[in-house]
Amino acid sequence: MTDTKMTQKTKFVTFGELLLRFSKQNHQRLSQGDYFTSKYGGSEANVAVSLATLGDTVEYVTRLPETPVGHAGAQNLMQLGVGCHYIQWGGQRIGTYYMEPAAGMRSAKVIYDRANSSCSEIKPGMIPWREILKDASVLHVSGITAAISQCTADATFEALDFADEMGVKVAFDINYRKNLWKYGADPRETLKRILSRCDMMFGDAIEFEWICERKQPPFTALDTKFEMQMEEYREWFDDLHREFPRCRKWLMGMRNMVASSRHLLTALLWTDGELLKAPIYDINGVVDPSGVGDAFMAGLLHAVEAFPDDNNYQLNYALAASTLKNTIPGDFNLATDEEIQELIKQYI
Repeated sequence: MTDTKMTQKTKFVTFGELLLRFSKQNHQRLSQGDYFTSKYGGSEANVAVSLATLGDTVEYVTRLPETPVGHAGAQNLMQLGVGCHYIQWGGQRIGTYYMEPAAGMRSAKVIYDRANSSCSEIKPGMIPWREILKDASVLHVSGITAAISQCTADATFEALDFADEMGVKVAFDINYRKNLWKYGADPRETLKRILSRCDMMFGDAIEFEWICERKQPPFTALDTKFEMQMEEYREWFDDLHREFPRCRKWLMGMRNMVASSRHLLTALLWTDGELLKAPIYDINGVVDPSGVGDAFMAGLLHAVEAFPDDNNYQLNYALAASTLKNTIPGDFNLATDEEIQELIKQYI
């Protein structure tokens, strides 16, 4: 374990849509039972909450309706330490989604209801990016925001333009959601354009395969002794970096779901020509895997700033953060820095 600590707080900025998630209780299907439970979430909000929980300064940028539901969402984030000074207010509704959690051999199911949401109507020129990014170190965006509508895609590229102009690093989560791309853009071409402009990125193994249209060695671990085909992965990442030379850190999460409550999780980090592998975590007793990728992204962002000279620890930190998210209900990862570092001690 490294003893490196951050010398000062770093401001992160995340940009995306806040959602309200509805689920039935006790693993019921949507057609069962009388009551829904609700939780706020959304990929970029999840990253913001995780960073705030880890002690970082973070501003979350979105657009919400000026209604009790919209204000409750902002209040929820502020109670968790997220800065909401630059939320834009307007539009008619908050985006929602309905989730059936996995159970036994039954896979999870997600149904989106976010058409014409307040955030889907955000346009370039609405957000004061120069003011927001003036003291920021990292801007985090994801493929979900680019998928919602043409105007949110345009707003994403506007944010990238300001980040480049102001020397702010860009972090990108592929977050490919096939069912969201309905406005006519080519998702692979659009996300590759964002990827070409980022400095660090995250995706799961399936998303990596999709965006580069190339198969990789499968992760089929049934226990922690599984042997990774590192030479094949090394060639694969080297080729990716040649196509997207600006990106200096590529984090890929890998999961094998043995059952709904037992997942094997690991990750690879390619950074400046070096390919690192993390331990394999055997998570027996998964509570809620929603937001696990966001926990990966937030863990990497925090660790890059907190432990800048230790790439291996950055990888282990991101994986441990994601592993702990599996034990926490809801979209938000509320694992603390102390808990993450304690888990790392057990594996390295």
